[in-house]
Amino acid sequence: MRESELLSHIARIAAHQPRRFPFVALGPGDDCALVRSPSGGPLLLTVDNAVEGLHFAPDTPIDLVARKAIARSISDVAAMGARPLCALAAAVLPTEYPHARELASAIHRWGEHFHCPVVGGDVSSADGPLVISVAVVGTSPEASTESVPWRPLTRSGARAGDELWVTGPLGASLVSGRHLRFTPRIGEGIVAAHSPLVHAMMDLSDGLGRDAARMAEASGVGIVLDASRLPRTSECRSWLGACRDGEDYELLIAAAPELRTKHAGVIPGVAGRPPVALIGPIGRVSSIDERRPAECLIFTPDGPHDAASMGWEH
Repeated sequence: MRESELLSHIARIAAHQPRRFPFVALGPGDDCALVRSPSGGPLLLTVDNAVEGLHFAPDTPIDLVARKAIARSISDVAAMGARPLCALAAAVLPTEYPHARELASAIHRWGEHFHCPVVGGDVSSADGPLVISVAVVGTSPEASTESVPWRPLTRSGARAGDELWVTGPLGASLVSGRHLRFTPRIGEGIVAAHSPLVHAMMDLSDGLGRDAARMAEASGVGIVLDASRLPRTSECRSWLGACRDGEDYELLIAAAPELRTKHAGVIPGVAGRPPVALIGPIGRVSSIDERRPAECLIFTPDGPHDAASMGWEH
């Protein structure tokens, strides 16, 4: 079964959760789940795997393996506009694995580096690759008040007429090694979540094309990307790489046109955080009807292409 099919199945079987369990505000299907604590405060919950041979090469330095394992899950929290609070880490170590202590120390060190201490976890061993699972709990920014409102952003809020922006250049992450050294966009996400002009947000891990298609489907809209406007890293040689390489961990943002016309693509700073300059717009959001399904297209010199097929399918 394809990853997208399994995720759709999980979303369907869990769709009843907010009705049956009132503390569940958002179940499976976004970057994070959202639940309400007994005191009413929001908690963002996410978990990600880092698998040897898939997310990192067998000869990757242990320090970078640990860094990526932590940062992947923190990036999901950043994509909802929240701040990381703490983490749990579990690992399946290959039999007779010689770097267990080094790995454990590095995971704890990187958790504290990102102000997300690892407060527990589990370990086991088996014949197979190294697998690290990190669950992160996020919450609202400390500076948020009634006068400085904050709300978690989802991938389902894009509206017809919105324009699409990203927080950084895309492509060639695996070739350049950036997939091991990226910094989650925590500050950028928090500023975006305070802006009434920003309607939807998600992180880019599986490729711009596939991830933008997920935003389109979740929001019930169409998305059109412009290949000529995609920002590329210095190692990325074509629009296709920027659209499908994946492992970028930048944020994809859908915002009202006023962000461009009145603010020149800069989200005003808030709660002591500096303004966030975005790159774009790289595309637009359109309405759909019975003849135009929720889809994501990218326009290139050769004409339009289905962008949903451009990216990683696990």
